[in-house]
Amino acid sequence: MVSGTHLRTERSGGSRKKGPKDKDKDPTQVGGWRGGEVAATPRPSRNPEKTPRRTWHILRSLERAMSNPRYITPGATVMVTRRTLRRHHLFRPDAMIQRIFLYFLAVCAERFGILVHAAVLMSTHEHLIITDVQGNLPRFLERFHRPVALATKVLRGWEGPIWDTGKTSIVRLESEQAIIEKIAYVLANPVAAGLVHRSEEWPGVTQRLSELWQSKLIATRPDEYVDPDNPLWPKQTELSLSLPPTLAGKDSREGIVRRIGAELRLLEEGARAEVRKNRWRVPGARRVRLMSPTKRARSFEKLRSLNPTFATGRGRRDLYVRVARQLRAFRESYREAFTAWREGARDAPFPHGTWEMVQVHGARGTPCGSSVAV
Repeated sequence: MVSGTHLRTERSGGSRKKGPKDKDKDPTQVGGWRGGEVAATPRPSRNPEKTPRRTWHILRSLERAMSNPRYITPGATVMVTRRTLRRHHLFRPDAMIQRIFLYFLAVCAERFGILVHAAVLMSTHEHLIITDVQGNLPRFLERFHRPVALATKVLRGWEGPIWDTGKTSIVRLESEQAIIEKIAYVLANPVAAGLVHRSEEWPGVTQRLSELWQSKLIATRPDEYVDPDNPLWPKQTELSLSLPPTLAGKDSREGIVRRIGAELRLLEEGARAEVRKNRWRVPGARRVRLMSPTKRARSFEKLRSLNPTFATGRGRRDLYVRVARQLRAFRESYREAFTAWREGARDAPFPHGTWEMVQVHGARGTPCGSSVAV
């Protein structure tokens, strides 16, 4: 039963060893344009001429293995994606798994000041479009994912971890177009996976386009998996799906829904064409409910593909360039501060947007500087 508040933090997985072809690559360069998204990894900045050869190689290996720091700022709208271990169907869309997911999402979103705009729970992964009002995104994800995993383990009789060992994907949405594209992408995910013909047919957690931001979801506590005497978990709570702040005031709700609907239709038509081309069999809602949670998804998946950290939307090359430069500058400043901090300079200032070193380890952060205007 989920009764405590102490939760373990995520651990990032290891990284592959770079080969000769990767020697001169720098994905943070502006030339790395990939449709408005980028995944960046700056190179180590140590000088081998001032460091013994053996020590240089050890330090360089450590810096390569270290994951990139999260850029966390209050008010950011992001798309969160996390999948189950080895793509097992542990989130098969039955009534209890929906109740578990929605309850903990509602409670944790209210507790950490998170605005939820769209949520889709597939059988192998989750998609969330949320706004981090207070800059508490890492803590929200930690406190939300852990009870979902514990309850799912009991429900499925599963031994071992529920979530994949990789880092949770967090994509910052830097423009109105990016938000609209990603909301449509999230809603179209069941069709893109070849599980149903239309997004409204998905039997799991999702939203109908016509009902976006018009209704509240009532989430009841799953007493089978939660201590009913723990005051942290109320018996009933509400989850209100709200309009993203970036879009509020720019257009009416109906106008925004029409733009999302146009994007959604394009995605669904493309997904159905792909299904026909490959002669896949669409199982439909009834068969999806009967899938074994222990089975794995068998669709092809590229390994070691790019993991985007932000999206600017189609046709926003200028914004892409600015955001890429800002992110690159943040990571360079972070690594300089981290190197100084590791060498004993505990007063080394970390750049604005640093979360873990400031919130967890008590390092000194810098005030909010210039931000990218969208």
